[in-house]
Amino acid sequence: MLGKGVVGGGGGTKAPKPSFVSYVRPEEIHTNEKEVTEKEVTLHLLPGEQLLCEASTVLKYVQEDSCQRGIYGKLVCTDFKIAFLGDDDSALDNDETQFKNKVIGENDITLHCVDQIYGVFDEKKKTLFGQLKKYPEKLIIHCKDLRVFHFCLRYTKEEEVKRIVSGIIHHTQAPKLLKRLFLFSYAAAAQNHAATDPRNHTVMFDTLKDWCWELERTKGSVKYKAVSVNEGYKVCERLPAYFVVPTPLPEEDLSRFQGHGIPLWCWSCHNGCALLKMSALPKKEQDDGLSQMQKSFLDGIYKTIHRPPYEIVKTEDLSSNFLSLQDIQTAYSKFKQLFLIDNSTEFWDTDIKWFSLLESSSWLDIIRRCLKKAIEITECLEAQNMNVLLLEENASDLCCLVSSLVQVMMDPHCRTRIGFQSLVQKEWIMGGHSFLDRCNHLRQSDKEEVPVFLLFLDCVWQLVHQHPPAFDFTETYLTVLSDSLYIPIFSTFFFNSPHQKDNVGRESQDTQSKPLNLLTVWDWSVQFEPKAQMLLKNPLYVEKPKLDKGQRKGMRFKGPQGRGGRFSSWFSLFPASWTRTALSSGTAWPEHQRQLSLPLTQSKSSPKRGFFREETDHLIKNLLGKRISKLINSSDELHDNFREFYDSWHSKPTDYHGLLLPHIEGPEIKVWAQRYLRWIPEAQILGGGRAATVSKLLEMMEEVERLQEKIDARPHGQGALLAEAPLLLRGSARLSALFPFALLQRHPSKPVLPTSGWKALGDEEDLAKREDEFVDLGDV
Repeated sequence: MLGKGVVGGGGGTKAPKPSFVSYVRPEEIHTNEKEVTEKEVTLHLLPGEQLLCEASTVLKYVQEDSCQRGIYGKLVCTDFKIAFLGDDDSALDNDETQFKNKVIGENDITLHCVDQIYGVFDEKKKTLFGQLKKYPEKLIIHCKDLRVFHFCLRYTKEEEVKRIVSGIIHHTQAPKLLKRLFLFSYAAAAQNHAATDPRNHTVMFDTLKDWCWELERTKGSVKYKAVSVNEGYKVCERLPAYFVVPTPLPEEDLSRFQGHGIPLWCWSCHNGCALLKMSALPKKEQDDGLSQMQKSFLDGIYKTIHRPPYEIVKTEDLSSNFLSLQDIQTAYSKFKQLFLIDNSTEFWDTDIKWFSLLESSSWLDIIRRCLKKAIEITECLEAQNMNVLLLEENASDLCCLVSSLVQVMMDPHCRTRIGFQSLVQKEWIMGGHSFLDRCNHLRQSDKEEVPVFLLFLDCVWQLVHQHPPAFDFTETYLTVLSDSLYIPIFSTFFFNSPHQKDNVGRESQDTQSKPLNLLTVWDWSVQFEPKAQMLLKNPLYVEKPKLDKGQRKGMRFKGPQGRGGRFSSWFSLFPASWTRTALSSGTAWPEHQRQLSLPLTQSKSSPKRGFFREETDHLIKNLLGKRISKLINSSDELHDNFREFYDSWHSKPTDYHGLLLPHIEGPEIKVWAQRYLRWIPEAQILGGGRAATVSKLLEMMEEVERLQEKIDARPHGQGALLAEAPLLLRGSARLSALFPFALLQRHPSKPVLPTSGWKALGDEEDLAKREDEFVDLGDV
């Protein structure tokens, strides 16, 4: 075992600075190396995966404070992942309670998931890139899923250190060609493996039939038509082969400016109004004749879709009147640093600045602005009966984000798992969102990297968190979907457009006897066993009741099938306000749990959340009132129609199969704890949090059903209520607040109030003057 300390020499002299030393003899270290080798777990390679380099006798540190404890093992790098093989991996494999991914292990990092690599030289942390003249004694890897790995290379052979460090840097940071992605190696090698259902009932929108089905589902076929003019991508490589446009629009107009300036249909509301999007015409230097031609073209397009009083269109220019991509990237770059914690000391040192750091990142405010924009558009469609046309330079970033949020709020089908996956296919994949560039998979330009899709998932999580019974899927589903952005065996998030994907497929078919079988992320059986997949389904989802045609009104499609809706009948036994509060707020947060929203004012629907007591209200106002007041959206900022629509909806009981609006006041927008805090042991609550709340609620509902079975004298063989709920949710005392990613993590032994910086704090007046210091007061 290794310890952190200073070796005392003769005469009591001391080393000039602390260093890592061994408390065992060299021959004992050699013996331990042999023992580790014998216990080592075999490296599991996927089809087409090749080992590139490896290093033995590597110590993977546990994130602790004073004692640098860890596990010996081997560090390897393949063309798919970085993996650590330790002697305790076999024990983890036998633990059936773990939520396992079949593709990526706990100590695996896909090459695309690596964010930054650091080396430690003489206790100094430096960023590693390019060719190194000196190699570090410690390697730190920050991942895009916010994991942090520490590897000690002090006891590794020098040649192996050079190979593994150089290999990791090269294969994670060097620019790549699209054809060199592991995606194609895996697809080519897996041709003879058992095929899975690539669609998994998700509508892929890669055929004309899919678009016609969606038009029929939303009753939009009266005013809009699906066209195939772009088959073979003859008109525009940016657009899908098939899409929907207004019926009066002549097809010859579609090819005039390579698909620019064409109103593309996204979705139709029950009242006949539609959500449209349009990419702007190129703003290049041009002569007056071309400029006049473009103006006449746009005037004609506008007259086609704007025909008052029958058809009224409101335009929303997202390029000029909304967020910029740079705003999003800058905010997330600051925000993610709050969770890339190297050790416990760093966690507690930043705890005193938690609120100011969270606010200065502006990430929560960006989420609020996105939700607010979606509500504004929803109000135009629902209340004002207006068509809405979204404008953006390429209509492939913010248009995808806003149009998807509007559909999640207005269309209950999009709140089922199949509906949500079909929505992502329609608006993001076929909508031409540049996943390859926005996720920087090829490492060719950091300037193009912007987490637009992650922002969308965070916005959806806010809705899931506030209205759990309205969604067929869980926050765990959203979390693993965000992780899947960086797993290059799925083609879903590794192309910039459908044309790019089809073009690669055609080229591979020319060089191979069989076409490549590119997997889609929607087949969850590739990543998870059936037991683990149950955690992606929401057992408290209120399924749509089956009604007669005369009762359907605006509801135009059948509810989700498969579970029989047994939960929905019992969910009605609990008051909506109680269940909403219980599921969104969870249990009381202990002293070490960070507040996950900015505590400014109390919202009308959620009285007094968080861990602040009445006695500290005046202290909070003095400390934070001036600094983060901009995050609260005052009534004066909202126009009258929006405020009336927003307040009116929130004053009524929630219809989980109707319109769904989020609360957007400052404290209601929270940090997505499961995704951002799951790897930090200090942020966990053992036996508490939302997972424990759901577990208790399920137990209550199970008991109610048992009693009902006795009353109805039903045969007991029909099964208990929790037959379909994950068994892992039983026994809430064993659950972590960040379940299922942190089931049985250690409980940090830290003081109630962090001592770092505490003595420097003065009285209340001094506290109010400090810009970046706030004491994390617990709920006692």
